Parts: sequence; C-alpha cells; structure tokens
Amino acid sequence: MTKTLRFAIAAPLALALAACGGTAEDTEALKGEAIAVIPAPAGTQWIDQAVETPDGGTLVGNPNAPLKLIEYGSVTCPTCARFSVEGSEELLNDYVNSGRVSFELRQFAIHGPIDLLLGRLTKCGPVTAVVPLADQVWGNHDAIMAPVQANGQAFEAAMSLPLEQRFVRAAEVLGYLDFFAARGVSEDQARQCLADGKSMEAAAALTQRYSQEFNVGGTPTFELNGTRVDANTWAALEPILQRAGAR
Repeated sequence: MTKTLRFAIAAPLALALAACGGTAEDTEALKGEAIAVIPAPAGTQWIDQAVETPDGGTLVGNPNAPLKLIEYGSVTCPTCARFSVEGSEELLNDYVNSGRVSFELRQFAIHGPIDLLLGRLTKCGPVTAVVPLADQVWGNHDAIMAPVQANGQAFEAAMSLPLEQRFVRAAEVLGYLDFFAARGVSEDQARQCLADGKSMEAAAALTQRYSQEFNVGGTPTFELNGTRVDANTWAALEPILQRAGAR
C-alpha cells in the first residue's frame, strides 16, 4: 500500500477542509443547439438506470446521452451537500430523465477515512441505489457529521484497528449502521461491506487517481463533456447545461 493510500485509510480525525471546486476551463465550446428529448426504452425511465463506470463512478441515465456531466463529490463536503439539496432532484428529474444528460458521481474521499466509510456504505446495495443514498447522506449532512465530533476519540481508536475491523467499528460508534439500515442497507450488508479491506483500498486508490490523473483538488468539481466548468452550485450549473443544449 502506498503512503498516500495508507494516509487516506488511516488518517486521524483532524483533517484539513477541502477547497470547493477546481480550475474552470473555457466553456465556449459547450454552447450548442437545443437537444430533443431522447426517450428511454419502453416501460422504463432514464433515472432508474445506473451502471458503474470504468473510472469507478456511478452513471445514472442514458449512457449515450449527448451531454455527460461528471461530479467529483465528497459525501462529507458541505458544498456538495448544498448542491444535492438544491439541485439533485431537478437535475435527475428534468435533465437526466430527458435522456439529454447523463450524470456520473465519482466519490472523492478528500476527508480520508470518514469519506471512505460513508462512500462505501452508499455502495453496499445495488448500483441504482448509490446516488440516492449519497443524496440521503448529503440531505442529512449535519446529523451525519455531528457524531464525528462528539465521538472523535472513539472514532480515532477504531482507526487503529486492523483494516478489516476499523470501518465496521467506526460505523458502530458513529451510528451509521442504523442510518443506512433505515434506508435499505441491512446491518449485515453494511458490516460485510466495511470489512472488505480490498474494496476500501480500491476506493482510496480512486481518490489518488482522480487527484493525480484528473487533477481534481477539491469538491464539488464538475465536468461537462470533458470540460471543467466554473460551478459548484445548482444555480450556476443549470444555465451551463441549458446553454449546452439541455433545453
């Protein structure tokens, strides 16, 4: 395991806050003509379709959508939570469900073990549940983060356990097993997921890759058709989607 991965998996609670967003590129190339609605296969909706991508993300919607939106998001990031609360429902129902836009969430564990823990729990069920569960975490941001502060010593003690035990114990002391059980991830499922050390290492490796290969330095960072955009709120992002043709 590299030093970076070891830090991401075992870092103590005191972690620096991440910057929001990344360096935006020129979005002139994203301007386009209006794109017609692309119907989903008969009897289905685009928002009910999801796949795991080769780059470790979860893509919701039409995999061949002409507009491909990617979010590098941290499930503990307050700005990501604001985006989710203010824009996720409209993004999914009005844009993704039209077939014009696909949405891919790439979880970026910028806050180390707490991000890895929560991110892994969102992936304990079917792939179609990943984004809805992430939205649930973001929608309850304050309640999710409060136990981290209140039980900091217990959390750090959990992080000193062997890899196969540390995230299970952390979820116990922070009350996350109950939170996810109420949202369809059974306690047995959660324990099994969190005890999978290889999956935790893989998630940490993805964050390292996003940072080094894709130059992601903060959350949320959005890209549309490969172009990084200057937006970290729904109010800023929606006009970009519309100018690109989602109208």
